[in-house]
Amino acid sequence: MHQDPPGRGQTVLITGASSGIGAALAACFACGGFNLVLVSRRLAPLQALARTLATEHGVRAWPEAADLSQPDAPAGLAARLRRARRRIDVLVNNAGQLEQGGFVEHPADAHRRLIDLNVSGLTGMLAQFVPAMVQRGQGRVLNVASIAAFQPVPQLAVYAATKAYVLSLTESLSEELKGTGVTATALCPGITATGMLEQAQQASEALSSRLPDFVVGSAEAVAQEGYEACLAGEVIRVPGTLNLAAILAGRAAPKWLLRRVSGAVMRRMT
Repeated sequence: MHQDPPGRGQTVLITGASSGIGAALAACFACGGFNLVLVSRRLAPLQALARTLATEHGVRAWPEAADLSQPDAPAGLAARLRRARRRIDVLVNNAGQLEQGGFVEHPADAHRRLIDLNVSGLTGMLAQFVPAMVQRGQGRVLNVASIAAFQPVPQLAVYAATKAYVLSLTESLSEELKGTGVTATALCPGITATGMLEQAQQASEALSSRLPDFVVGSAEAVAQEGYEACLAGEVIRVPGTLNLAAILAGRAAPKWLLRRVSGAVMRRMT
């Protein structure tokens, strides 16, 4: 008996979709039969990805250029989609950026840009799309956080703090949304082979030379776990056995020890 794919007739919106985990998530959802709204600042790679996924999987895909670090961007995007009558059934907040180095090494504007995208942009997207899901009694949210959300990370202080916000917000939402038909999932990958990692490695020669291959996950594997967790309505998914073991060990350790170990490791790698 033929079974319809899980996404038949549904549309997923994915931010940060032009490369890395976002593009890999787009492929997963397309394979599941979801139509796609692909969002990032760069339109050209979105257009190419939309054409490829539409052709390969027989879905519809629409590229939407938006800089979600701008305060009015989520509302503007939502308005464009309403005018086009594109209902969003699944929201994937993947857009984010990273600044490596000591806090005092970066100007105030760099910290603000990180928070504007990782925190304010994500929160704005939730505010625009989740209420309609609740009103319909159906929907899913996947917020891409990081294993950095579970502990302080010297040399990535603001980034880790923004991901802690994403994890905390997702956990709270998952409880608030119980009984509404809407679920919220936090995907917390470890070090993943993406453009963000390449930028960090370029900024630190030591980081580039000291990362063993076995600790770097693939964007495709991370995306597949995120896709499965989202559809299952899980609250937290940490891809990779090594990452999960590190999180469990970290939760058992006292905070002062965790800070010191994390600081020592990061100082050796930068």
